[in-house]
Amino acid sequence: MRTSAHPEADRRSAMAALAMTAGAPGDALLYLLLPLYASDFGLTLPEVGLLLAANRLVRIAGYGWVARFYAERGDRPTLTGALVAASACCLVYGTLSGMWLLIGARLVWGLCFGAFNLSTQALAVEEPLGAARRAGISRALTALGPMVALPLGAWVTLMAGPRAIFFVAAIGALCGLLASRAIPVQARRFALPPIRRFTLPTGLDAWAFVEGMVLDGVFLIGLTYLARASGLESPLLAAALLMSARYVTEIVLSPAGGHAATRWGAERMLLVLSLCTALGLVAFGAGWLVSGALAILSLRALQLPLLPVIVGQRFPGPDRVQALVARSLWRDIGAGAGPLVAGLLLPIWPALTIYCFAAGLMAVATVMAVMPVRPAEAERQPGTPGRPG
Repeated sequence: MRTSAHPEADRRSAMAALAMTAGAPGDALLYLLLPLYASDFGLTLPEVGLLLAANRLVRIAGYGWVARFYAERGDRPTLTGALVAASACCLVYGTLSGMWLLIGARLVWGLCFGAFNLSTQALAVEEPLGAARRAGISRALTALGPMVALPLGAWVTLMAGPRAIFFVAAIGALCGLLASRAIPVQARRFALPPIRRFTLPTGLDAWAFVEGMVLDGVFLIGLTYLARASGLESPLLAAALLMSARYVTEIVLSPAGGHAATRWGAERMLLVLSLCTALGLVAFGAGWLVSGALAILSLRALQLPLLPVIVGQRFPGPDRVQALVARSLWRDIGAGAGPLVAGLLLPIWPALTIYCFAAGLMAVATVMAVMPVRPAEAERQPGTPGRPG
């Protein structure tokens, strides 16, 4: 008996996710090591926030270019180029110091992630039947590399300092070429409609912005910062295990989130899970560091497959890729702002104040995201913020 109506679509989606998981560890390791070892990289904490935000901010200008390259050349060349560039970025992290030397690599990585993200999401939902299931499996596979890299990176750092692990990550990224080469050259090639200029954000845009700012920015930076301030015997290992738990939950729970979206509807699940995440943020800010973090990470993993599924349902056909780019851009704007906000506020504001405010923003944005789309809003939804890339 066949396990899938579209086995070739399943295979392409899985290969793209494996390519991404090979290229992603270098970025995950920076989130772990920079807040704890800023001086080893010649950085201050505000500079750490800016450096971690830079890869997101560059995609505001560059995602249009990435989308055009992807549309014209397809998945295989896009993923291959991203893996080679990601390996080069890891070599820079392992050898250079100072804000202005490291930021170039962060900008390049930003475009690499854009390529990885666009290919994995587009391949997951290219066939409507089974899209939610493929999106969940794709998220699980992309989490494998960072999940292994974080505890390994903590151990290598304690033995040899915070630089050595990036050479291992550079080799790992090149190993991802085996997956990208398994995708047919003609897996995707089409004309991308012109990306519109600035448009007002929609409800989905607002949710993507807040989700990126709160969960991929303020929460992750706060996780490392609060672990160091908590008096734990080994804040590096504690932060590594908690951040690794982020990817473990994606592996275990993202497929379940995709299954739940198939059964009960992606928008309904987004509403429930995001409101519960807001409650978890309040608990995290109140001092429940481990239990609050695990709850947030689990809920985040369940809701990760939902956004591309909702976009695929609202925008069938060629507009799907452009709409995915738009939502990813708004998420990147938020995730770019998140580390800056965290780097500025965590040293001076109480954690409870910061995370209660973040929870309120998430609750409001979630309600906006699931509200019925008005005709005027539907016309502008595929557009992306800013100028064309």
